Amino acid sequence: MGLNKLVVRATSAHTATVIFIHGLGDSGAGWQPVAQILSRTLPHVKFVLPHAPEQPVTLNGGFRMPSWYDIRSLDKIASNEDEDGMNVSMRKINELIREEIDSGIPANRIVLGGFSQGGAMTLFTGLQSEMRLAGLAVLSGYMPVRERLIARATDASKQVPIFHGHGTADEVVLYQYGEMTSNLLQQKGYNVDFHSYNHMGHATCNEELRDLQQFLAKHIP
Repeated sequence: MGLNKLVVRATSAHTATVIFIHGLGDSGAGWQPVAQILSRTLPHVKFVLPHAPEQPVTLNGGFRMPSWYDIRSLDKIASNEDEDGMNVSMRKINELIREEIDSGIPANRIVLGGFSQGGAMTLFTGLQSEMRLAGLAVLSGYMPVRERLIARATDASKQVPIFHGHGTADEVVLYQYGEMTSNLLQQKGYNVDFHSYNHMGHATCNEELRDLQQFLAKHIP
């Protein structure tokens, strides 16, 4: 079964698509206002905002909530990770990418992005993709299953530019995880545009959205 989603349609001829993956406990609706803001200067872009299915989350006492995979700990974010859950979500995200390609938008006109857990899914999906996407956008995210993901990264993914924004005061996904992710990707030859935002917590801000808009305008003009 495919993912339910919100769509912010292009307001001029549709020639590019951004698929944006929300964070834990949120929904695509949480990022609809951001998509609408970005759409003002990117009228040719369609924004696809999928909703994660609900599932029990260990970090939150096993309560069910929208989540792309189980999160067991934030203290040791890179250990005991739910890779099976990530693989299930990756297949569903790839279905969304395939839908866009089948509708006539080539892979190199599609940007995959996400916030927090959605940023982790962006890297998990994008680095393993055989498709040469237009870009990856990671907001307050991190690289899950680091060693295995780097080992499985495709040659195609190394041609894909990456935007990575992170707040220095992030209390959920610590800034050091974002910085570590960016540094590792750069060491492996990826083109990473890393932006730090002073005093920003686990959120976004106008400055980051301006930087993201510029990244999108450059790679899917």
